[in-house]
Amino acid sequence: MIRIAIVGEIGSGKTFVSKFFKYPLFNADKEVTKIYKSNNRCFKKLKKEFPKDITKFPIIKSELRNIINKKNIKIISNIVHPYVRSSLRNFLKRNDHKKFVVLDIPLLIENKLNKKSDILIFVKTPNKLIVKRLKKRGNYNKRVIDILKYQQLDKTKKLKSSKFVIDNSFNKVNIIRQINKIKKKINERNSFRY
Repeated sequence: MIRIAIVGEIGSGKTFVSKFFKYPLFNADKEVTKIYKSNNRCFKKLKKEFPKDITKFPIIKSELRNIINKKNIKIISNIVHPYVRSSLRNFLKRNDHKKFVVLDIPLLIENKLNKKSDILIFVKTPNKLIVKRLKKRGNYNKRVIDILKYQQLDKTKKLKSSKFVIDNSFNKVNIIRQINKIKKKINERNSFRY
């Protein structure tokens, strides 16, 4: 199985790009949402750490957003990330017979979830467009965004680690064209494996 990992800044459109590969997709943000909605053990651990702030199950994301700071984000991550890792392992087992899978994991490199053999693709998006997109989200909070960015590896380091770059202007046709070129190159490079 060849793992294609989509990396980039917060709001760069990693999820938008990922879905156009048409391969099995692991989206860490969606997994976190599922965990908040259905994992009672995770809720109990978060409630124990933040008894005044986490009020009920399922977990309400806005309650977590309200308590995010550089210290608390580490505590939350240490509780939630093992569940995400477990979901990732299950996803990879379910899809081990597939030729390709796509990983949309914002902290893939930072949490050392990447493998040397992963094909990293950096989603490059103009800053103005990122800010515009983030502000369109109903839950935009610059303080929270800055704390989340603080957790991430510098974009130039991610770019250097990547084998391919997708220029993202959120134009579906343009994205599909770039993805098709990348898929062709990946298939050419890896055809000897199959």
